[in-house]
Amino acid sequence: MLSRQGDILVMPGVYDALTAKIAEHVGFEAIFQTGYGTSASMLALPDFGFLSISETLETARRITRAVSIPLIVDVDTGYGNPLTVFKLVEDLQKIGVSGIFLEDQVWPKRCGHMSGKDVISSDEYVQKLKSAIDAKGDNHEFKIVARTDAAAPLGLDEAIRRGKLYREIGADIVFVEAPRSIEDMKKIANQIHAPLVANMIEEGVTPNLPAAELKELGFCIALFPLSGLYSSTFGIYNTFKTLKQSGTTKSVVNTMMQFKEFNELVQLDKYMNMEKKYA
Repeated sequence: MLSRQGDILVMPGVYDALTAKIAEHVGFEAIFQTGYGTSASMLALPDFGFLSISETLETARRITRAVSIPLIVDVDTGYGNPLTVFKLVEDLQKIGVSGIFLEDQVWPKRCGHMSGKDVISSDEYVQKLKSAIDAKGDNHEFKIVARTDAAAPLGLDEAIRRGKLYREIGADIVFVEAPRSIEDMKKIANQIHAPLVANMIEEGVTPNLPAAELKELGFCIALFPLSGLYSSTFGIYNTFKTLKQSGTTKSVVNTMMQFKEFNELVQLDKYMNMEKKYA
């Protein structure tokens, strides 16, 4: 599903079991565990290398327990060396994860649309990629997305060279992060012969295009990693601000999910019926 040709998969970013449940409920076919969103929701910190391997694994475990659709996990740089990557991929498969995004930034990393990024050598990254492929074994359902952030520090040509190399090594999908124009995106799609990811961050450095246009450009995955995080933060912030200022939420209640709707989302009736069965 995650590398299908001739179509495009729209994948939202989630950061906990509830956002994953919402994505499944509205009909998405697969979801992406965003490191940016996980760091923000769990630690209230930016995507600046603060997230640990255990926090990423625990979030993934909670999400896979909550939903049945494929989950792809942002594992940043793999949190160490090739051996760390190998164990991480093994652990993620055991809890039911369907793939990873593995990037070639130096550690501590930062969001791909922030300034000041740097990357490790492609030779060093290839060893991490090979270890992930070895850990995957014959699990063809588990997809490895090789991400390069080389465009900003080293130029687009170097990023494309790395994308081609990572595909040759065995990456299932290639992700060149943060192209700055449609022309850059066309160049990536024309030169890298692999399933490709387009990363749509609202007000990021890459043009924010609809999935249909990304498909026409040659991308097979349209990733919207922060849309849920930004919209939920906006809603909660405004509700809390209103409550603080007025002492009531009456003026914003129509912007909230209602009590009954929320209980349906988390399947309250299912558990109330179970309670009756075992009473």
